[in-house]
Amino acid sequence: MNVALPKHPLALAASLVAAACASHPPTQAAEPAPGRIVFSSNRSSAWRLWIVNTDGSGLKPLAPRDTRGQDVDPVFSPDAKHILFTSTRDGKTCIWRMRADGTAPERLCDGDQAEWAPDGASIVLRRAERILTRHLASGTETILTPADWPHCSGPAWSPDGKSVAFAARWNAGNGLYIVPANGGRPLKVYDKQGACEPHWSPDGTRLVYETETHIGTLSPDGTRNRLVTYFGGVQRYARFSPDGTRIVFCQGASEHGPWELYLIPAAGGSPRQLTRGGSDLHPDWR
Repeated sequence: MNVALPKHPLALAASLVAAACASHPPTQAAEPAPGRIVFSSNRSSAWRLWIVNTDGSGLKPLAPRDTRGQDVDPVFSPDAKHILFTSTRDGKTCIWRMRADGTAPERLCDGDQAEWAPDGASIVLRRAERILTRHLASGTETILTPADWPHCSGPAWSPDGKSVAFAARWNAGNGLYIVPANGGRPLKVYDKQGACEPHWSPDGTRLVYETETHIGTLSPDGTRNRLVTYFGGVQRYARFSPDGTRIVFCQGASEHGPWELYLIPAAGGSPRQLTRGGSDLHPDWR
């Protein structure tokens, strides 16, 4: 069966509408871990970047409502001083950077779905459905995926800086792959259940990913695969907490949303709802 990757928020923006509430999982959960979560939301009509504390307090937007275009895909820099994001502010889909307080936005290059290298000097991104790295100071770019590989997405740089995980869609379905960060042959990790959106644990020993409906984790060699979510609704866009003990993810009533953020222990357990109102996507925790 040909399994499609989840629609990007820019494609979803026109189709996300108010819907019946999701089949929410149990509400009791472990205490929240410290930190802040940045995410994209349409709660102010257009897609904007918002930030919230992990106890649900301090919810606020990071850009004025009159900013043109749509802002999605936020990711904190390793030192938490800057945020990468995808925006259509200048009329096309590009990667931008701004300070963590939402000031000093600047366009970096064409592309989307960017993530930082561990040293903060480079980024990995998607452009024209290929995965590449870009050194920020020099602008030097290295393409990591073969020219004949279709539909690559969701790149994530490993904590040791040596590898990049990503997803690719083929006629047989989606698969997770790992490729050396300086170039080389991609290695298939897992290709079942429509797997996509891989992200590393802080210690590099696990990848969190999404299936067609749920969140799972596995080792980078494809072993120790297990589901983290198993309840009603659709769960997507998961990332580990900075200490690796929690996972933040999005849940919707269906693949069309509306989406809300939840926290859950990384080993599985009872989730805790973090946000309500609008649709909230692409969280990142620092």
